[in-house]
Amino acid sequence: MAEHESSAVQLHAAEYVSGGDHRDISGADIDPVPDYVDERQSRDSIVSDGEEPTDEERHQLRHVSDKLPKAAWLVAVVELCERFAFYGLSGPFQNYIQNGRHGAVPGALGRGQSGATGLTNFFQFWCYVTPIIGAIIADQYLGKYNTIVYFAMVYIVGLVVLLVTSLPVSLEHGAGLGGLIAAMIIIGLGTGGIKSNVSPLIAEQYRGTKQTIKTLRSGERVIVDPAVTIQRIYMIFYLCINIGSLSAIATTELELHIDFWAAYLLPTLMFLVGFVVVIAGKKYYVVRPPKGSIIIHAFKAMWIGLVNKGNMNAAKPSYQQEYGGKHKTPWNDQFIEEIKRALVACKVFVFFPIYWVVYSQMLNNFISQAGTMQLHGIPNDIMQNIDPLTIIIFIPIFDRLIYPFLRKVGIPFRPITRITFGFLTGALAMAYAAIVQHLIYNAAPCYNSPLKCDASGDGTLPNHVHVAVQTPAYLLIGVSEIFASITGLEYAFTKAPPSMKSFVMSMFLLTTAFGSALGIALSPTAKDPKLVWMYAGLAIAAGISGTVFWLIYHKYNDTEEEMNKLEHQGEVARPVTEVTGIRRHSEYHHGEKEPEV
Repeated sequence: MAEHESSAVQLHAAEYVSGGDHRDISGADIDPVPDYVDERQSRDSIVSDGEEPTDEERHQLRHVSDKLPKAAWLVAVVELCERFAFYGLSGPFQNYIQNGRHGAVPGALGRGQSGATGLTNFFQFWCYVTPIIGAIIADQYLGKYNTIVYFAMVYIVGLVVLLVTSLPVSLEHGAGLGGLIAAMIIIGLGTGGIKSNVSPLIAEQYRGTKQTIKTLRSGERVIVDPAVTIQRIYMIFYLCINIGSLSAIATTELELHIDFWAAYLLPTLMFLVGFVVVIAGKKYYVVRPPKGSIIIHAFKAMWIGLVNKGNMNAAKPSYQQEYGGKHKTPWNDQFIEEIKRALVACKVFVFFPIYWVVYSQMLNNFISQAGTMQLHGIPNDIMQNIDPLTIIIFIPIFDRLIYPFLRKVGIPFRPITRITFGFLTGALAMAYAAIVQHLIYNAAPCYNSPLKCDASGDGTLPNHVHVAVQTPAYLLIGVSEIFASITGLEYAFTKAPPSMKSFVMSMFLLTTAFGSALGIALSPTAKDPKLVWMYAGLAIAAGISGTVFWLIYHKYNDTEEEMNKLEHQGEVARPVTEVTGIRRHSEYHHGEKEPEV
């Protein structure tokens, strides 16, 4: 871009005055410039393929994705296997915990709906707290690949514990509950170590760092955009997650027709396949070495900023030197700019726990709701698979049709807007779930006490509402994930500095843990006849959260492209001051307050 600006200066910055007069910037007459010069200049201003676009071209040309590297597909397969195991084992959890053995609905532990909802929320909470552990180990000590390998071994131990304690002989001797809790803790530790690292690892396989011009076979000139490529990578990543999550179809059928041990054997075998792929594909992965004490330094720098009234610039070595600070700063100024950018990204995640409470309803209370409806021979926990099927169908539609169309007509459907749509769609899902629950409470034979009245035949006759009525709620949850969850992963990666990608990703995943904690707090309300109000309350909370989220953060849409600019020498965070217009500390007069970041 600088070269084009220089050319403009050398051409005297001439302006064209209507009527054919040509004047320089001082107003003096100059000789007319022949038309062919303007035509030649226009031709020269067109950037060749492979070069960076001009600012004008960035706004006029369509942005498209680059080709994805093979290593990214390999990581996607590994994630598919891990998610197959995770959702395959967690799918039957609600029935396994809630119901007793040999009842109309499969079960093992007989702890009731509130107990089952509380334990499943605990499992979700634990699975999304542990990514912090995996992120610290990866960023400081082992690197992403080695961390994934070691935590996969932990994961396997947890799967074996769950499998063994779900055998009929174990259940008969009272090992079921203790074995389940032990397995939840071990598996949660294993999945946490994997999740915080596999998400950034797949995006790191793509090495493009700048926008370039490309001419398609149709003759259309487009911009190959790394940001759009990362968006597509996470769409495919999430697609693989949901293909893997279809394992719950198989495990719920195994639970119904054989027993829970068979339902847990299948995920164990599939995870072993994924582990083999991880080991066999080692030489193909692009990895970043660990950065030593990066996390410790980051927290120390944030502490310095906190004690200086939120002024993160106070943690810069140049600031300490200029103002005679007492803190030791074993980092450079750029490191502080990276932290400031990471903090800007993390602000966006604050509202996500509300969304995850909404999302988690399909993992527990929707299953219990289906158990009170007419099933016509299908397992009550098979309906949850409508969600991944929705995502599998709609991701290609969004990736190949809707998003490209919006870009082509000049509508930039940027991350903050997508996340807002996710919240609002989730709110619609909860509103619909409240309507379904209202229908159940108004249906015979037990009305607002499903399966608990004398007319239910000892809990064998559900209320007269077909389970298919639940379908739109799952569809809406699936669409909301495409908007909110996928974009959250993308945002966590693109806004994180290179040395802290696993850690920032773990911060995003931590919001799921907070959502599960809220779910645990709400679990006492997950009982008849309070469920209509519980779903309605969640709908209102998600709607308000989405609206407030937009009002606070829509300004980040305006700086999205600047924040996503990747330097030529790899992915280097751009200083916040270059994006938001905030001045550096040296530009402030003594006593003048700096804005907080």
